Amino acid sequence: MNLASRDIRHNIGRFSLTTVGVGVLLMLVMGMAGIYRGLIHEATLLVDAVGADLWIVQRATRGPFAEISRVPRSLADRVAAVPGVQNARAFVYHTLQRERDGKPLRVAVLGLDWPVDRGEWLPLRAGRPVSQNHFEMIADRSLGLQLGESLRLGKDSYRVVGLTQGMTDTGGNGFAFFTEQDARTVQFDQPGEAIRLERATRRAQMGRVDLGQTDPKLIDRAGGLVANIPVLLPGQISAVIARTKRGADQQSVLGTLNSWTDVTAFTHQEQSDLLLLGFVDKARRQLGLFRTLLVIVSALIMALILYTMTLDKLHDIALLKLIGAPNRTILGLILQQAVVMGAIGYGIAYALGQVLFPYFPRLVLLTDDDLLRLGLIVLGISVAASFLGIWKALRVEPNAALMG
Repeated sequence: MNLASRDIRHNIGRFSLTTVGVGVLLMLVMGMAGIYRGLIHEATLLVDAVGADLWIVQRATRGPFAEISRVPRSLADRVAAVPGVQNARAFVYHTLQRERDGKPLRVAVLGLDWPVDRGEWLPLRAGRPVSQNHFEMIADRSLGLQLGESLRLGKDSYRVVGLTQGMTDTGGNGFAFFTEQDARTVQFDQPGEAIRLERATRRAQMGRVDLGQTDPKLIDRAGGLVANIPVLLPGQISAVIARTKRGADQQSVLGTLNSWTDVTAFTHQEQSDLLLLGFVDKARRQLGLFRTLLVIVSALIMALILYTMTLDKLHDIALLKLIGAPNRTILGLILQQAVVMGAIGYGIAYALGQVLFPYFPRLVLLTDDDLLRLGLIVLGISVAASFLGIWKALRVEPNAALMG
């Protein structure tokens, strides 16, 4: 006869409610671990998906994700000419926030170097890659956009031609993929009045210099489109991404790029480390701290629960001692209940998590290693939490059973 199972059946209602409470608490521990893992996954998701060997950014900056980086569009051609480089592409990245259906819509914008990059590497779940240079976009499903829907940004509307799944940035914002030119157009969009004032300012400045006074046609040119003024730089990009040729010495290519005084080059691993150790480092540490605190709280609560359950059985324990039951029988009674409570609680936590985690605003990523590690932690918590109840049970005197 197993005393632990018999006692559980005798107090099935209280034991069930207690186990459910422990399961909900363990679900929070599991969820915190999943959010921690999801944050790391989102931080390096785009860097891994792009598959670039080298990232070339503005000098003395840490790349397009950690801070603002501005490099000329012509840098892609310069990088492509370096010996050992297979190809180089323009990279545009920024975030924007608009209002849609009365709610804020925050979008991480990424520019594809069309026509070289049409977005074939994206994990498309519906639709197709970008097929023209303007007015098409690929959106992540987390943005709530539908295939064929149009989204107005600035002065233009962009039609959703493809949908991805799970493409989010470090802030949990869904990605929208445009051509590089459209991404820059969205980024540097200005109201009509701002454009008019800027042109008027250029005209006034040109009219004040000798060159403008001697050649009035230059004043008219200064008040025209930026693209028609050769001395003004075209829209800049965030970075250039490059792949090296098979067998090429990557460090040699990196040394050549870093010898240029206007840019800094990073390897794929260095760019990932910049994100993990810089941009999301504090969030990672904070989530890790909360996860540790939840584990400690879970252990304390389970210890108090088992201690309370032991107090309710003191008379029965004393009676067992009186009839000659060895201490290992009493120890097994409490320890087995603790392990059963932890195991069932873990199962409840996993089941609830599978139902609730998909509705969390941030990605909750549970790996097999994390689940196994958490299972071992729960087992350790169950055993450790039983010590308080075992200590109390072993101090009970057998003659206490005769005192009613």
